[in-house]
Amino acid sequence: MNPSKSTTMKKLILMMLLVLNTLFFFAQSNNGLTENEKTAWQLAQNQLDAYNARDIEAFLINYSDTVKIYNFPNQLVSEGLDNMRKGYADMFANTPDLHCKLVNRMVQGNTVIDQEAVIFRKNEPPLKAIAIYKIENNKIQEVFFIQ
Repeated sequence: MNPSKSTTMKKLILMMLLVLNTLFFFAQSNNGLTENEKTAWQLAQNQLDAYNARDIEAFLINYSDTVKIYNFPNQLVSEGLDNMRKGYADMFANTPDLHCKLVNRMVQGNTVIDQEAVIFRKNEPPLKAIAIYKIENNKIQEVFFIQ
């Protein structure tokens, strides 16, 4: 097998594993949720999976064009999908060890609260954070980070 086919095959296998993992986790995690809560849960999970795969397009598709990112409680850090694309594309490209582990997730109504441990470099301790996602019109409209 030539190197480009091998790389393509590895990417395909990784994406299949991510999809299967998401489906399994979704089936195990959202019993008793309303349809709106299931949608909110799935958007949060989709963006997390894409974040860990460093797939900027799959990551951003979950967000509104007018998304606002805050440091909790109300410090606006970024506004709009174009600004988000620039910041996250740079981070995805320049942080090869980047990985976000979901520690805990709560969903109520249109709000998802994720407790996370984010690794930026393998030899450094993870950054502990909480991300609060507000969902409207089947897109993530606002994100609040607590560190």
